[in-house]
Amino acid sequence: MKTDEGAEKPHKNLTTFLIEKPAGFGEVVPGITIPGKIEKMGYKGIDTTELVFDGYRAPATDILGGEPGKGFGHMMDGVEVGRVNVSARACGVALRSFELAAKYAQQRRTFGKAIVDHQAIAFKLAEMATKVEAAHLMMVNAARLKDSGDRNDVAAGMAKYLASEYCAEVTQESFRIHGGYGYSKEYEIERLMREAPFLLIGEGTSEIQKTIISKGVLRSYGL
Repeated sequence: MKTDEGAEKPHKNLTTFLIEKPAGFGEVVPGITIPGKIEKMGYKGIDTTELVFDGYRAPATDILGGEPGKGFGHMMDGVEVGRVNVSARACGVALRSFELAAKYAQQRRTFGKAIVDHQAIAFKLAEMATKVEAAHLMMVNAARLKDSGDRNDVAAGMAKYLASEYCAEVTQESFRIHGGYGYSKEYEIERLMREAPFLLIGEGTSEIQKTIISKGVLRSYGL
């Protein structure tokens, strides 16, 4: 929230407030309204809704850290953690999609043999496994940098970009390996196909990550 229009720098004009959200929907306290749940195509393990502030007055004790003007730093720190978090989730979805594909490819038979014995499927699995491993290594690297206290905006952006894109690719390949069965809710891959797209946009799209990465690269290699 903007709290000091006279701040010498724009990012010093932002303050983070930590406000307890009451349970329920509607106007839960004067000035705070929580509309109904937003229905989503995936990511159903947690409810999503808007939080509408209209005339709400927050006391100074609600300022995160007790000091105004630090909101930009709080948000950037949270975004970096969030990008590592999304990377980890993408790794998990990709790994599970790969596991399902590898298992199904050994069970499903065509032309007298398991489909994994067809080179087209075997090569798909090889590519999927490599993408899963590469994404996991980048995610772990970004997490370790964050834990060390070093700057990790570029590493987090790279991990989030690669892991989410690879997750979408691996999940789709698993879906294709399952054939028509993958379209049925009876098979787990159907759910993963709905989970993967959110990871492409959560904590910033791939285009946002590329912007961050390119600026970081130019800081290191600029003339």
